[in-house]
Amino acid sequence: MTTTLAAGSPIEGLPLPARPSARRLFGLYLLLGFAAGLPFYMFNAVLTLRLSKHGVDIVIIGFFAWIALLPTFKFLWAPLVERYDVPGFARFWGRRRGWIMLSQLGIFTAMVAMAFTSNDKSLPLTALFAVLLAFWTTTLEVAADGWRIELAPTQAEQAPIVAANLWGYRSAMVAAGSGAILVAARADWTIAYLVIAFAAFLPFPILAAMRAERDGATGRVPALLAGIGASLLILLVAALVTAAAGWLLLSAAEGAGISAKTNVTPVVLAVALLPFVLLALALPRINRLSADALAGKSGFAAPYVELFWRYGYAVLAVLAFVSLYRMGDVLTLTLSHPLWNEAGYSLEQIGFADGVVALSASMAGVALGGLLSTRLSLGWTLGIGAVTAAAGNWIYVWLWHSEPSSFILYTSVAIDQFGNGFAGAVFVIYLSMLVSPAHPAAQYALLSGFAFLLPRLLAGASGSMQTQIGYDGFFLLSGALSFAAIFLLPVIVRVKARAAT
Repeated sequence: MTTTLAAGSPIEGLPLPARPSARRLFGLYLLLGFAAGLPFYMFNAVLTLRLSKHGVDIVIIGFFAWIALLPTFKFLWAPLVERYDVPGFARFWGRRRGWIMLSQLGIFTAMVAMAFTSNDKSLPLTALFAVLLAFWTTTLEVAADGWRIELAPTQAEQAPIVAANLWGYRSAMVAAGSGAILVAARADWTIAYLVIAFAAFLPFPILAAMRAERDGATGRVPALLAGIGASLLILLVAALVTAAAGWLLLSAAEGAGISAKTNVTPVVLAVALLPFVLLALALPRINRLSADALAGKSGFAAPYVELFWRYGYAVLAVLAFVSLYRMGDVLTLTLSHPLWNEAGYSLEQIGFADGVVALSASMAGVALGGLLSTRLSLGWTLGIGAVTAAAGNWIYVWLWHSEPSSFILYTSVAIDQFGNGFAGAVFVIYLSMLVSPAHPAAQYALLSGFAFLLPRLLAGASGSMQTQIGYDGFFLLSGALSFAAIFLLPVIVRVKARAAT
Protein backbone atom coordinates (compact mmCIF):
# COMPACT_ATOMS: atom_id res chain seq x y z
CA MET A 1 0.00 0.00 0.00
CA THR A 2 1.39 3.41 -0.88
CA THR A 3 2.08 5.88 1.88
CA THR A 4 1.18 9.17 0.20
CA LEU A 5 -2.04 10.72 -1.01
CA ALA A 6 -1.58 9.31 -4.48
CA ALA A 7 -3.29 6.79 -6.66
CA GLY A 8 -2.03 3.29 -6.44
CA SER A 9 -2.76 -0.31 -5.66
CA PRO A 10 -1.16 -2.84 -3.35
CA ILE A 11 2.43 -3.59 -4.32
CA GLU A 12 2.84 -6.96 -5.96
CA GLY A 13 4.60 -9.54 -3.87
CA LEU A 14 3.39 -8.22 -0.53
CA PRO A 15 1.18 -10.49 1.59
CA LEU A 16 -2.57 -9.95 1.43
CA PRO A 17 -4.16 -7.59 3.99
CA ALA A 18 -4.85 -9.15 7.35
CA ARG A 19 -8.53 -9.98 7.89
CA PRO A 20 -10.03 -9.55 11.38
CA SER A 21 -11.72 -12.59 12.89
CA ALA A 22 -15.49 -12.93 12.41
CA ARG A 23 -16.18 -11.99 16.04
CA ARG A 24 -13.96 -8.91 15.93
CA LEU A 25 -15.42 -7.89 12.59
CA PHE A 26 -18.93 -8.18 14.02
CA GLY A 27 -17.98 -6.03 17.02
CA LEU A 28 -16.10 -3.52 14.90
CA TYR A 29 -19.04 -2.93 12.53
CA LEU A 30 -21.44 -2.71 15.44
CA LEU A 31 -19.26 0.12 16.76
CA LEU A 32 -18.77 1.74 13.34
CA GLY A 33 -22.52 1.69 12.76
CA PHE A 34 -23.02 3.35 16.15
CA ALA A 35 -20.37 5.98 15.35
CA ALA A 36 -21.99 6.77 11.97
CA GLY A 37 -25.53 6.84 13.36
CA LEU A 38 -24.76 9.28 16.19
CA PRO A 39 -23.85 12.30 14.02
CA PHE A 40 -26.79 11.85 11.59
CA TYR A 41 -29.43 13.36 13.89
CA MET A 42 -26.98 16.04 15.07
CA PHE A 43 -26.98 17.75 11.66
CA ASN A 44 -30.59 16.78 10.99
CA ALA A 45 -33.44 16.44 13.51
CA VAL A 46 -31.54 17.65 16.59
CA LEU A 47 -30.15 20.66 14.73
CA THR A 48 -33.58 21.71 13.43
CA LEU A 49 -34.93 21.48 17.00
CA ARG A 50 -32.01 23.57 18.26
CA LEU A 51 -32.64 26.22 15.63
CA SER A 52 -36.34 26.24 16.46
CA LYS A 53 -35.58 26.76 20.16
CA HIS A 54 -33.42 29.75 19.19
CA GLY A 55 -36.29 31.35 17.29
CA VAL A 56 -35.00 30.80 13.76
CA ASP A 57 -37.67 31.23 11.10
CA ILE A 58 -39.29 27.98 9.99
CA VAL A 59 -38.46 28.69 6.34
CA ILE A 60 -34.76 29.01 7.17
CA ILE A 61 -34.95 25.80 9.20
CA GLY A 62 -36.39 24.15 6.08
CA PHE A 63 -33.26 25.14 4.16
CA PHE A 64 -31.11 23.52 6.87
CA ALA A 65 -33.06 20.31 6.28
CA TRP A 66 -31.48 20.15 2.80
CA ILE A 67 -28.20 19.22 4.52
CA ALA A 68 -29.67 15.73 5.03
CA LEU A 69 -29.57 15.34 1.22
CA LEU A 70 -25.76 15.46 1.18
CA PRO A 71 -25.34 11.69 1.77
CA THR A 72 -27.24 11.00 -1.47
CA PHE A 73 -24.46 12.81 -3.38
CA LYS A 74 -21.64 10.75 -1.87
CA PHE A 75 -20.85 9.26 -5.28
CA LEU A 76 -19.30 12.64 -6.16
CA TRP A 77 -16.30 12.09 -3.86
CA ALA A 78 -16.43 8.30 -3.34
CA PRO A 79 -13.87 7.73 -6.14
CA LEU A 80 -11.34 9.70 -4.05
CA VAL A 81 -11.87 7.24 -1.18
CA GLU A 82 -11.49 4.38 -3.64
CA ARG A 83 -8.37 5.69 -5.35
CA TYR A 84 -6.21 7.57 -2.83
CA ASP A 85 -4.50 6.85 0.47
CA VAL A 86 -4.50 9.08 3.54
CA PRO A 87 -0.85 9.97 4.34
CA GLY A 88 0.43 8.36 7.51
CA PHE A 89 -2.61 6.27 8.37
CA ALA A 90 -2.47 4.21 5.18
CA ARG A 91 1.16 3.28 5.80
CA PHE A 92 0.19 1.12 8.77
CA TRP A 93 -3.59 0.61 8.67
CA GLY A 94 -4.27 0.58 4.94
CA ARG A 95 -6.49 2.66 2.69
CA ARG A 96 -9.94 1.80 4.06
CA ARG A 97 -9.08 2.20 7.73
CA GLY A 98 -7.07 5.32 6.90
CA TRP A 99 -10.17 7.02 5.48
CA ILE A 100 -12.28 5.81 8.40
CA MET A 101 -9.81 7.33 10.87
CA LEU A 102 -9.66 10.61 8.92
CA SER A 103 -13.47 10.71 8.88
CA GLN A 104 -13.57 10.10 12.62
CA LEU A 105 -11.37 13.13 13.18
CA GLY A 106 -13.56 15.13 10.82
CA ILE A 107 -16.75 14.14 12.66
CA PHE A 108 -15.21 14.96 16.02
CA THR A 109 -13.87 18.40 15.05
CA ALA A 110 -17.08 19.38 13.20
CA MET A 111 -19.25 18.41 16.16
CA VAL A 112 -16.99 20.22 18.62
CA ALA A 113 -17.25 23.30 16.39
CA MET A 114 -21.05 22.95 16.39
CA ALA A 115 -20.92 22.70 20.19
CA PHE A 116 -19.05 25.96 20.63
CA THR A 117 -21.29 27.81 18.16
CA SER A 118 -24.49 26.34 19.60
CA ASN A 119 -26.02 29.78 20.27
CA ASP A 120 -26.63 29.96 16.48
CA LYS A 121 -25.96 33.71 16.39
CA SER A 122 -24.18 33.19 13.06
CA LEU A 123 -26.34 30.96 10.89
CA PRO A 124 -23.76 30.77 8.04
CA LEU A 125 -21.25 29.42 10.57
CA THR A 126 -23.80 26.93 11.89
CA ALA A 127 -24.50 25.82 8.33
CA LEU A 128 -20.79 25.44 7.55
CA PHE A 129 -20.11 23.12 10.48
CA ALA A 130 -23.33 21.16 9.86
CA VAL A 131 -22.33 20.56 6.23
CA LEU A 132 -18.85 19.48 7.31
CA LEU A 133 -20.37 17.08 9.85
CA ALA A 134 -22.63 15.61 7.17
CA PHE A 135 -19.69 15.34 4.74
CA TRP A 136 -17.37 13.49 7.12
CA THR A 137 -20.18 11.26 8.42
CA THR A 138 -20.95 10.26 4.85
CA THR A 139 -17.27 9.73 4.05
CA LEU A 140 -17.01 7.39 7.02
CA GLU A 141 -19.91 5.38 5.61
CA VAL A 142 -18.32 5.25 2.14
CA ALA A 143 -15.02 3.92 3.50
CA ALA A 144 -16.69 1.49 5.91
CA ASP A 145 -19.00 0.13 3.19
CA GLY A 146 -16.08 -0.42 0.84
CA TRP A 147 -14.10 -2.23 3.54
CA ARG A 148 -17.14 -4.33 4.50
CA ILE A 149 -17.65 -5.53 0.93
CA GLU A 150 -13.95 -6.34 0.54
CA LEU A 151 -13.83 -8.34 3.79
CA ALA A 152 -17.10 -10.21 3.17
CA PRO A 153 -17.62 -10.70 -0.57
CA THR A 154 -20.41 -13.30 -0.39
CA GLN A 155 -24.07 -13.01 0.60
CA ALA A 156 -23.66 -15.35 3.57
CA GLU A 157 -20.63 -13.43 4.87
CA GLN A 158 -22.35 -10.07 4.42
CA ALA A 159 -25.46 -10.92 6.46
CA PRO A 160 -24.03 -10.87 10.03
CA ILE A 161 -21.85 -7.81 9.36
CA VAL A 162 -24.77 -5.88 7.86
CA ALA A 163 -26.94 -6.86 10.85
CA ALA A 164 -24.27 -5.63 13.29
CA ASN A 165 -23.80 -2.39 11.38
CA LEU A 166 -27.53 -1.66 11.27
CA TRP A 167 -27.97 -2.56 14.93
CA GLY A 168 -25.29 -0.05 15.82
CA TYR A 169 -26.64 2.59 13.45
CA ARG A 170 -30.25 2.36 14.61
CA SER A 171 -29.28 2.26 18.28
CA ALA A 172 -27.18 5.38 17.79
CA MET A 173 -30.00 7.27 16.09
CA VAL A 174 -32.26 6.60 19.09
CA ALA A 175 -29.44 7.51 21.50
CA ALA A 176 -28.66 10.76 19.68
CA GLY A 177 -32.29 11.67 19.06
CA SER A 178 -33.33 11.31 22.69
CA GLY A 179 -30.03 11.47 24.56
CA ALA A 180 -28.79 14.74 23.08
CA ILE A 181 -32.13 16.42 23.73
CA LEU A 182 -32.21 15.21 27.35
CA VAL A 183 -28.65 16.47 27.95
CA ALA A 184 -29.53 19.82 26.35
CA ALA A 185 -32.60 20.09 28.57
CA ARG A 186 -30.58 19.46 31.74
CA ALA A 187 -27.40 21.31 30.73
CA ASP A 188 -27.20 23.13 27.38
CA TRP A 189 -26.67 22.50 23.65
CA THR A 190 -22.89 22.85 23.96
CA ILE A 191 -22.65 19.99 26.44
CA ALA A 192 -25.08 17.90 24.37
CA TYR A 193 -22.97 18.18 21.22
CA LEU A 194 -19.74 17.54 23.13
CA VAL A 195 -21.15 14.37 24.70
CA ILE A 196 -22.19 12.99 21.30
CA ALA A 197 -18.86 14.06 19.76
CA PHE A 198 -16.85 12.04 22.27
CA ALA A 199 -19.19 9.06 21.95
CA ALA A 200 -18.85 9.10 18.13
CA PHE A 201 -15.05 9.21 18.48
CA LEU A 202 -14.86 5.88 20.33
CA PRO A 203 -13.87 3.75 17.30
CA PHE A 204 -10.74 5.85 16.63
CA PRO A 205 -8.55 4.50 19.48
CA ILE A 206 -9.85 0.99 18.79
CA LEU A 207 -8.88 1.25 15.11
CA ALA A 208 -5.50 2.72 16.11
CA ALA A 209 -4.89 -0.29 18.39
CA MET A 210 -5.74 -2.85 15.68
CA ARG A 211 -3.02 -4.81 13.96
CA ALA A 212 -1.43 -3.53 10.79
CA GLU A 213 -2.95 -3.95 7.35
CA ARG A 214 -0.15 -6.34 6.47
CA ASP A 215 1.64 -8.78 8.73
CA GLY A 216 5.09 -7.63 9.75
CA ALA A 217 4.41 -3.90 9.31
CA THR A 218 6.04 -1.66 11.94
CA GLY A 219 5.95 1.99 12.94
CA ARG A 220 2.49 2.31 14.52
CA VAL A 221 3.22 5.49 16.51
CA PRO A 222 5.02 7.38 13.69
CA ALA A 223 2.20 6.42 11.31
CA LEU A 224 -0.39 7.64 13.84
CA LEU A 225 1.34 10.97 14.38
CA ALA A 226 1.89 11.49 10.66
CA GLY A 227 -1.73 10.56 9.97
CA ILE A 228 -3.08 12.98 12.56
CA GLY A 229 -0.91 15.79 11.18
CA ALA A 230 -1.95 15.12 7.58
CA SER A 231 -5.59 14.78 8.64
CA LEU A 232 -5.62 18.17 10.35
CA LEU A 233 -4.32 19.74 7.15
CA ILE A 234 -6.95 17.91 5.08
CA LEU A 235 -9.70 19.01 7.50
CA LEU A 236 -8.58 22.63 7.24
CA VAL A 237 -8.55 22.52 3.43
CA ALA A 238 -11.99 20.86 3.41
CA ALA A 239 -13.37 23.58 5.70
CA LEU A 240 -11.95 26.38 3.54
CA VAL A 241 -13.24 24.81 0.31
CA THR A 242 -16.70 24.28 1.85
CA ALA A 243 -16.81 27.85 3.15
CA ALA A 244 -15.80 29.23 -0.26
CA ALA A 245 -18.34 27.04 -2.07
CA GLY A 246 -21.07 28.15 0.35
CA TRP A 247 -20.22 31.82 -0.15
CA LEU A 248 -20.29 31.44 -3.93
CA LEU A 249 -23.59 29.56 -3.78
CA LEU A 250 -25.23 32.16 -1.55
CA SER A 251 -23.89 34.99 -3.70
CA ALA A 252 -25.21 33.33 -6.86
CA ALA A 253 -28.60 32.75 -5.23
CA GLU A 254 -28.80 36.38 -4.15
CA GLY A 255 -27.81 37.54 -7.62
CA ALA A 256 -30.52 35.35 -9.16
CA GLY A 257 -33.13 36.84 -6.85
CA ILE A 258 -33.64 33.62 -4.86
CA SER A 259 -35.03 34.29 -1.38
CA ALA A 260 -36.43 32.29 1.52
CA LYS A 261 -39.82 32.28 -0.21
CA THR A 262 -38.50 30.84 -3.49
CA ASN A 263 -39.39 27.23 -4.28
CA VAL A 264 -35.99 25.73 -5.08
CA THR A 265 -37.16 22.11 -5.02
CA PRO A 266 -37.35 21.77 -8.85
CA VAL A 267 -33.81 23.14 -9.16
CA VAL A 268 -32.48 20.77 -6.50
CA LEU A 269 -34.27 17.85 -8.18
CA ALA A 270 -32.79 18.70 -11.58
CA VAL A 271 -29.26 19.09 -10.21
CA ALA A 272 -29.55 15.86 -8.18
CA LEU A 273 -30.72 13.79 -11.13
CA LEU A 274 -28.32 15.26 -13.70
CA PRO A 275 -25.41 12.80 -13.14
CA PHE A 276 -27.74 9.81 -13.43
CA VAL A 277 -29.41 11.22 -16.54
CA LEU A 278 -26.00 11.75 -18.16
CA LEU A 279 -24.97 8.18 -17.39
CA ALA A 280 -28.26 6.87 -18.79
CA LEU A 281 -27.79 8.89 -21.99
CA ALA A 282 -24.26 7.52 -22.32
CA LEU A 283 -25.44 3.94 -21.76
CA PRO A 284 -25.58 2.96 -25.49
CA ARG A 285 -21.99 4.09 -25.94
CA ILE A 286 -20.87 2.43 -22.67
CA ASN A 287 -22.61 -0.79 -23.68
CA ARG A 288 -20.62 -0.96 -26.94
CA LEU A 289 -17.24 -0.79 -25.19
CA SER A 290 -15.09 -3.88 -25.38
CA ALA A 291 -13.72 -5.41 -22.20
CA ASP A 292 -10.23 -4.22 -23.13
CA ALA A 293 -11.46 -0.67 -23.73
CA LEU A 294 -13.24 -0.75 -20.37
CA ALA A 295 -10.07 -1.89 -18.63
CA GLY A 296 -8.29 1.15 -20.05
CA LYS A 297 -10.78 3.55 -18.48
CA SER A 298 -9.54 5.51 -15.48
CA GLY A 299 -10.47 8.66 -13.65
CA PHE A 300 -13.48 9.86 -11.70
CA ALA A 301 -16.21 8.22 -13.78
CA ALA A 302 -14.45 4.85 -14.26
CA PRO A 303 -16.26 3.00 -11.40
CA TYR A 304 -19.65 4.14 -12.66
CA VAL A 305 -18.89 3.38 -16.31
CA GLU A 306 -17.82 -0.11 -15.22
CA LEU A 307 -21.07 -0.62 -13.31
CA PHE A 308 -23.22 0.46 -16.26
CA TRP A 309 -21.12 -1.66 -18.65
CA ARG A 310 -21.46 -4.83 -16.55
CA TYR A 311 -25.25 -4.64 -16.36
CA GLY A 312 -25.96 -2.95 -19.70
CA TYR A 313 -29.53 -1.78 -20.23
CA ALA A 314 -30.64 -3.87 -17.24
CA VAL A 315 -29.04 -1.24 -15.01
CA LEU A 316 -32.07 0.97 -15.69
CA ALA A 317 -34.33 -1.67 -14.14
CA VAL A 318 -31.92 -1.97 -11.20
CA LEU A 319 -32.00 1.80 -10.62
CA ALA A 320 -35.81 1.84 -10.82
CA PHE A 321 -35.97 -1.01 -8.31
CA VAL A 322 -33.59 0.56 -5.78
CA SER A 323 -35.38 3.92 -5.94
CA LEU A 324 -38.73 2.25 -5.23
CA TYR A 325 -37.70 -0.28 -2.61
CA ARG A 326 -37.19 2.12 0.33
CA MET A 327 -39.60 4.83 -0.88
CA GLY A 328 -42.40 3.93 1.53
CA ASP A 329 -40.12 3.80 4.58
CA VAL A 330 -38.72 7.28 3.90
CA LEU A 331 -42.19 8.76 3.35
CA THR A 332 -43.53 7.07 6.50
CA LEU A 333 -40.67 8.45 8.59
CA THR A 334 -41.59 11.96 7.45
CA LEU A 335 -45.22 11.96 8.62
CA SER A 336 -45.46 9.21 11.25
CA HIS A 337 -44.76 11.59 14.15
CA PRO A 338 -47.29 14.23 13.01
CA LEU A 339 -49.81 11.38 12.57
CA TRP A 340 -49.30 10.17 16.14
CA ASN A 341 -49.68 13.70 17.44
CA GLU A 342 -52.90 14.42 15.53
CA ALA A 343 -54.32 11.03 16.46
CA GLY A 344 -54.25 12.18 20.09
CA TYR A 345 -51.27 10.33 21.58
CA SER A 346 -49.32 11.87 24.47
CA LEU A 347 -45.63 12.72 24.39
CA GLU A 348 -45.00 9.94 26.91
CA GLN A 349 -46.67 7.35 24.65
CA ILE A 350 -44.85 8.67 21.57
CA GLY A 351 -41.52 8.70 23.42
CA PHE A 352 -41.87 5.07 24.51
CA ALA A 353 -43.04 3.99 21.04
CA ASP A 354 -40.23 5.87 19.30
CA GLY A 355 -37.62 4.53 21.70
CA VAL A 356 -38.02 1.10 23.27
CA VAL A 357 -40.66 -0.28 20.90
CA ALA A 358 -39.13 1.04 17.67
CA LEU A 359 -35.58 0.00 18.52
CA SER A 360 -36.53 -3.52 19.69
CA ALA A 361 -38.72 -4.22 16.66
CA SER A 362 -36.18 -2.76 14.24
CA MET A 363 -33.34 -4.87 15.62
CA ALA A 364 -35.51 -7.98 15.42
CA GLY A 365 -36.31 -7.19 11.79
CA VAL A 366 -32.63 -6.66 10.99
CA ALA A 367 -31.71 -9.96 12.67
CA LEU A 368 -34.33 -11.97 10.78
CA GLY A 369 -33.45 -10.26 7.49
CA GLY A 370 -29.80 -11.11 7.98
CA LEU A 371 -30.58 -14.69 9.00
CA LEU A 372 -32.86 -15.39 6.03
CA SER A 373 -30.29 -13.87 3.68
CA THR A 374 -27.93 -16.70 4.60
CA ARG A 375 -30.56 -19.35 3.80
CA LEU A 376 -32.73 -18.00 0.97
CA SER A 377 -32.03 -16.41 -2.38
CA LEU A 378 -32.00 -12.62 -2.58
CA GLY A 379 -35.13 -12.71 -4.73
CA TRP A 380 -37.12 -14.29 -1.92
CA THR A 381 -35.71 -12.07 0.85
CA LEU A 382 -36.24 -8.91 -1.20
CA GLY A 383 -39.84 -9.95 -1.88
CA ILE A 384 -40.51 -10.64 1.81
CA GLY A 385 -38.89 -7.29 2.65
CA ALA A 386 -41.15 -5.42 0.24
CA VAL A 387 -44.25 -7.03 1.77
CA THR A 388 -43.18 -6.33 5.37
CA ALA A 389 -42.26 -2.73 4.50
CA ALA A 390 -45.63 -2.18 2.80
CA ALA A 391 -47.46 -3.68 5.79
CA GLY A 392 -45.53 -1.31 8.06
CA ASN A 393 -46.92 1.63 6.06
CA TRP A 394 -50.47 0.34 5.76
CA ILE A 395 -50.74 -0.39 9.50
CA TYR A 396 -50.97 3.37 10.12
CA VAL A 397 -54.28 3.50 8.25
CA TRP A 398 -55.65 1.22 10.99
CA LEU A 399 -54.13 3.47 13.66
CA TRP A 400 -55.65 6.61 12.11
CA HIS A 401 -59.15 5.14 12.10
CA SER A 402 -58.90 3.66 15.62
CA GLU A 403 -59.49 5.22 19.01
CA PRO A 404 -56.17 6.13 20.65
CA SER A 405 -54.73 3.36 22.81
CA SER A 406 -51.23 2.35 23.80
CA PHE A 407 -51.75 -1.14 22.36
CA ILE A 408 -52.65 0.21 18.90
CA LEU A 409 -49.74 2.68 18.87
CA TYR A 410 -47.12 0.19 20.07
CA THR A 411 -48.38 -2.56 17.77
CA SER A 412 -48.36 -0.24 14.76
CA VAL A 413 -44.87 1.06 15.49
CA ALA A 414 -43.56 -2.48 16.09
CA ILE A 415 -44.91 -3.73 12.74
CA ASP A 416 -43.60 -0.64 10.95
CA GLN A 417 -40.11 -0.83 12.43
CA PHE A 418 -39.84 -4.60 12.06
CA GLY A 419 -40.60 -4.27 8.35
CA ASN A 420 -38.23 -1.32 8.07
CA GLY A 421 -35.41 -3.26 9.72
CA PHE A 422 -36.00 -6.42 7.68
CA ALA A 423 -36.18 -4.57 4.36
CA GLY A 424 -33.18 -2.43 5.26
CA ALA A 425 -30.96 -5.44 5.99
CA VAL A 426 -31.77 -7.40 2.83
CA PHE A 427 -31.51 -4.22 0.75
CA VAL A 428 -27.97 -3.46 1.96
CA ILE A 429 -26.94 -7.04 1.18
CA TYR A 430 -28.51 -6.80 -2.29
CA LEU A 431 -26.65 -3.57 -3.10
CA SER A 432 -23.40 -5.10 -1.81
CA MET A 433 -23.77 -8.01 -4.22
CA LEU A 434 -24.17 -5.65 -7.20
CA VAL A 435 -20.83 -3.89 -6.90
CA SER A 436 -17.51 -4.85 -8.42
CA PRO A 437 -14.66 -5.94 -6.12
CA ALA A 438 -12.50 -3.43 -7.98
CA HIS A 439 -14.71 -0.43 -7.03
CA PRO A 440 -16.80 -1.42 -3.98
CA ALA A 441 -16.90 1.95 -2.19
CA ALA A 442 -17.68 4.12 -5.24
CA GLN A 443 -20.29 1.82 -6.78
CA TYR A 444 -22.04 1.19 -3.47
CA ALA A 445 -22.10 4.97 -2.91
CA LEU A 446 -23.76 5.50 -6.30
CA LEU A 447 -26.42 2.82 -5.75
CA SER A 448 -27.22 3.65 -2.13
CA GLY A 449 -27.22 7.38 -2.85
CA PHE A 450 -29.65 6.98 -5.72
CA ALA A 451 -31.83 4.66 -3.61
CA PHE A 452 -32.63 7.50 -1.21
CA LEU A 453 -32.40 10.49 -3.56
CA LEU A 454 -35.91 10.39 -5.01
CA PRO A 455 -37.58 9.28 -1.75
CA ARG A 456 -36.00 12.15 0.20
CA LEU A 457 -36.88 14.69 -2.46
CA LEU A 458 -40.44 13.39 -2.59
CA ALA A 459 -40.61 13.46 1.20
CA GLY A 460 -40.24 17.23 0.98
CA ALA A 461 -43.70 17.32 -0.60
CA SER A 462 -45.25 14.91 1.92
CA GLY A 463 -47.04 17.70 3.77
CA SER A 464 -48.71 18.91 0.59
CA MET A 465 -49.66 15.33 -0.30
CA GLN A 466 -51.25 14.81 3.11
CA THR A 467 -53.43 17.91 2.76
CA GLN A 468 -54.75 16.54 -0.54
CA ILE A 469 -55.40 12.88 0.32
CA GLY A 470 -55.34 12.79 4.13
CA TYR A 471 -53.26 10.62 6.42
CA ASP A 472 -55.00 7.40 5.40
CA GLY A 473 -54.51 8.12 1.71
CA PHE A 474 -50.88 9.09 2.30
CA PHE A 475 -49.97 5.85 4.08
CA LEU A 476 -51.92 3.75 1.59
CA LEU A 477 -49.84 5.39 -1.16
CA SER A 478 -46.50 5.01 0.63
CA GLY A 479 -47.21 1.32 1.26
CA ALA A 480 -48.22 0.82 -2.37
CA LEU A 481 -44.92 2.34 -3.50
CA SER A 482 -42.97 -0.11 -1.35
CA PHE A 483 -45.08 -3.02 -2.57
CA ALA A 484 -44.65 -1.94 -6.22
CA ALA A 485 -41.01 -3.03 -6.07
CA ILE A 486 -42.28 -6.64 -6.17
CA PHE A 487 -43.39 -6.21 -9.77
CA LEU A 488 -39.78 -5.50 -10.78
CA LEU A 489 -38.41 -8.57 -8.97
CA PRO A 490 -38.96 -11.00 -11.90
CA VAL A 491 -36.69 -8.73 -13.95
CA ILE A 492 -34.20 -8.04 -11.16
CA VAL A 493 -33.53 -11.69 -10.29
CA ARG A 494 -32.68 -12.43 -13.93
CA VAL A 495 -30.15 -9.61 -14.24
CA LYS A 496 -26.69 -11.02 -14.90
CA ALA A 497 -23.48 -9.05 -14.97
CA ARG A 498 -20.92 -9.26 -17.74
CA ALA A 499 -17.45 -10.25 -16.63
CA ALA A 500 -14.82 -7.55 -17.05
CA THR A 501 -11.18 -8.42 -17.60
